[in-house]
Amino acid sequence: MSSTFVQTETTKTKTLVINALFIALTLVATMFINIKLPIMGNGGLIHLGNVPLFIAALVYGKKTGAIAGAFGMAFFDLLSGWAVWAPFTFIIVGLMGFLAGFISEKAPGKRILVNSLAVAVALIIKVVGYYFAEVIIYGNWILPFGSIPGNIMQVVIAGIIAVPLAARLKKSA
Repeated sequence: MSSTFVQTETTKTKTLVINALFIALTLVATMFINIKLPIMGNGGLIHLGNVPLFIAALVYGKKTGAIAGAFGMAFFDLLSGWAVWAPFTFIIVGLMGFLAGFISEKAPGKRILVNSLAVAVALIIKVVGYYFAEVIIYGNWILPFGSIPGNIMQVVIAGIIAVPLAARLKKSA
């Protein structure tokens, strides 16, 4: 057995384990650390699932961020009675993780500023994506505005937690 084969297999195994870990962390943080906001329409669900999603994206990159977000939060939707949201969540949150990781990987500059920009882009994707998802689900252009404050709060809180954590974890990863 050549050392290249062993190294490749170890890398694939490590990637698989990291992806599975962040899918699980995203699912658990979304499922068990949440508050449903009593606002019109869907109202929004405040949860900390975005914290492991952002850490995955900012520390391990766009693929891990996309996988953690898409699968972790879509599994939450499927397991918790929000199944109609699962396809939208898979796309929206997967895109959030991918672009946050992409920006973190490619953009030059101070990491704290780059990672903050990555979270800001993810925020825009979440607000716009879920607005249009609610328009499709509810057939109403006004009702989805009720979820915007919750979506903003959710991502801002996650960014405040994840950006400094990701900087520390990136040094040790």
